Amino acid sequence: MKSRFLPFLLLLLVKQAHAFTADELNQITFEQRIGQRISPDLVFRDSDGRNFQFGPHFGNKPTVLVLGYYHCPMLCTFINNGLIAALQELRLDVGKDFNIVDLSIDPRETPNRAAAKKAEYVKLYGRRGAEQGWYFLTGDEASIAELTREAGFHFAYDSQSNEYAHPSGVIVLTPDGKISRYFLGVNFEPDELRRAIVVAGKGENGPIVQRLALICYHYNPITGKYGALIISILRGVGVATVVALGLWIFLLSRQKSRAQT
Repeated sequence: MKSRFLPFLLLLLVKQAHAFTADELNQITFEQRIGQRISPDLVFRDSDGRNFQFGPHFGNKPTVLVLGYYHCPMLCTFINNGLIAALQELRLDVGKDFNIVDLSIDPRETPNRAAAKKAEYVKLYGRRGAEQGWYFLTGDEASIAELTREAGFHFAYDSQSNEYAHPSGVIVLTPDGKISRYFLGVNFEPDELRRAIVVAGKGENGPIVQRLALICYHYNPITGKYGALIISILRGVGVATVVALGLWIFLLSRQKSRAQT
């Protein structure tokens, strides 16, 4: 089974173990607010602990906005890894042709945690100058709430698991901070992403994309652990492997029978 399908398997398993109702989970999504401008004056903190406002960073470059949280145990990593994999296929460079902003939706997270994530992802991306245009932010509850409202990013917090249920994807902003395009999920086609960045760089809007029901949340309220989830994943992969192996043996036996006749 290819790794790109793993998050979808996770989502199916989550629905068997989540602490939210089905209606609550349905509200956790991206409301695609194309053309909405992100407030330039909201104050956040960067990975060095300095104040950060979007306004001074808006200018002649588009921005890719990634919303999540740094202590996320699984799917947020898929989002960033998927983004980096796509970015590595582009001739466009972070810091030169466009910027990236990772913003934590958890007001308790610190610049130190943001700095650790920045070092990890900039190293994984592997191109010079990326650290100059890739920002990892934290902020207070009010600023986070306002920005996520403007971005149409609906999420919820579960105090039992200390996790956030939130939609998966990234947002492309124009140089003046308006939402141009959403990418939903955890895998991003490099050509599509390049086109979206170029279109946003011209101040133009991209299309509305089909909603994808993929959320970042996988707490088991019964055990308080992830063991059962991982076991279920392994079982699912095991079943798929057995089915594939059985099909292969069946086809092989048919070919052998035909050869003998």
